[in-house]
Amino acid sequence: MAEQKLTKNQRREQAREQARLAREAEKKREKRNRLFLQGGVVLGVLAILAVVALILTQSMKPAGPGPENMASGGVTFTKDLKVVPTAGLAEGANRKAPAVDRSKLPLDMTLFVDYMCPACGNFEQTYGTMLEPFVGSGDVNLTVYPINFLDASSMGTEYSTRAANLVSCVVDQQPDAAFKLHNLLLSEAVQPEEGTTGLTDDQLLEQAKAAGADVNTELKQCVKDKRYADFIDGNTKQALEVGVLGLADGARLVRASQTQLSGKEESDLQPADQPQRVVSTPTVIVNGQQWYSPRDGDLQNYLLKIKGEVEGTNSKKS
Repeated sequence: MAEQKLTKNQRREQAREQARLAREAEKKREKRNRLFLQGGVVLGVLAILAVVALILTQSMKPAGPGPENMASGGVTFTKDLKVVPTAGLAEGANRKAPAVDRSKLPLDMTLFVDYMCPACGNFEQTYGTMLEPFVGSGDVNLTVYPINFLDASSMGTEYSTRAANLVSCVVDQQPDAAFKLHNLLLSEAVQPEEGTTGLTDDQLLEQAKAAGADVNTELKQCVKDKRYADFIDGNTKQALEVGVLGLADGARLVRASQTQLSGKEESDLQPADQPQRVVSTPTVIVNGQQWYSPRDGDLQNYLLKIKGEVEGTNSKKS
């Protein structure tokens, strides 16, 4: 059947209808685009708000748990230079001194160190070789508290924190390498001079490797993140402000890091009615009392003296 021919008016009406339909389609398309755009803006705002909320949450979140094997803030080395295992310091928990029985061996020895401190390096270089067999034989349990009060002396690199963080990472992940690492970081060949930038993170990891640690992805990340920086800050605050843990009843620390004592106890020692604080490093505590070389002499002789007193007391009891 032949297609019916449209009149001129019909063709005009058809064109108008097609134009109307086209305009409506365009309006629907524009409306659809506006809705998509508005939805995208809303989703974008929500995403931004979510990121802001995450940042605020992270910034207000308390410091995470400390490393395994450092529940007191320090790491304790015992017979065969092994690390005494403990849980990590929980979020918000207070530091507590390790439980000890000073009436018998091993002697309880505590050392506060900053790995940039020249005197700490000198202590290690003088007594480290002597101390190792005392600890390895089981005669001494050595607890090392790393602190970071010399961060300002490393030209902005926070070397004290980074070195202490490395030690904490190794104690947490590979404790068998921790004692050697502690020795290396304070050795004459490795310890940087105060007032320099110190070792880079890569150089610190090289020392971990030299100490026998496996420099794997986990250890690298722990160093990169400075995972235990807040933990080290807490150690420093405890030692310098709150007070030294684990002292014997009535024990008092020297007032300042003077080379000679006056001989007048009240002027030489910190007030008895105040917390006993670290005033210099290394600070060394043996069986709850401070060993101070100008007063107490050579450390090896001092340890042998205290050891003899403990053994003598026990022999009388038996």
